[in-house]
Amino acid sequence: MNTPRGNMPHAHDSSSREAGADEITRGRRALCEIGKLCYSRNLIVGADGNLSMRLSDDTILITPAGAMKGFLEPHHITRVDMAGRVLDNGPRASTETGIHTTAYEVRPDIRAVVHAHPPHAVALTLADIDLQMPIIPEVVVTIGGIPTAPYATPGTHELGDSIRDLLRCSDTVMMRSHGSITVGDNLMDAFKKLDMLEHTARILYLTHTLRGGLDPLPPEAVEKLLHTRKILGVTGMNTLVNRCGLDG
Repeated sequence: MNTPRGNMPHAHDSSSREAGADEITRGRRALCEIGKLCYSRNLIVGADGNLSMRLSDDTILITPAGAMKGFLEPHHITRVDMAGRVLDNGPRASTETGIHTTAYEVRPDIRAVVHAHPPHAVALTLADIDLQMPIIPEVVVTIGGIPTAPYATPGTHELGDSIRDLLRCSDTVMMRSHGSITVGDNLMDAFKKLDMLEHTARILYLTHTLRGGLDPLPPEAVEKLLHTRKILGVTGMNTLVNRCGLDG
């Protein structure tokens, strides 16, 4: 069950604490493990993608630039401040650190960010197929849908700016022609949402391949599913509840 957002710590709550050696060590190991998991499931290839986690003192552990995420060791992980400046004379941080600092800036409740290149999900953005469409009941109940941000140049400030508004109201965001951003209470939570995102995209991809299109669940079915959230105790952010990217 997800923790109610209102009970999550805010960034300023931890500003007086300093991350301890044990916390940093555990964080480095976790980033390596999730990087290997993403690589093994073909959610990232080569040196693509990047992962991070926010520590108790609001510094950020993040994967380094140009590294293959499936083969990282703890000493490869670098540490930056909220402005993206490298601390402790560590390795050069990911060229897309701005995605992560933007996410932590607009979402003080989250502790982890995973940026990946899930192939079916990216393909759907290229084909202008709506990942917000309510199709799969489990997704409707949990995250709702997956909004898509307009194309922005990787490695520039444009990228962080392009996802800022959607991240305020969604834990999963696609970047057109590029990849995905998933955020969570911890790294496994962010990975779980990436796994759901690509699984949903693969089903949509296969359906379009088999029959050339599909119809969303009718509004009354969606309403019934959303009503079960309270019954099931599901409290996480949901884009169909908050209308993320759907209005205006």
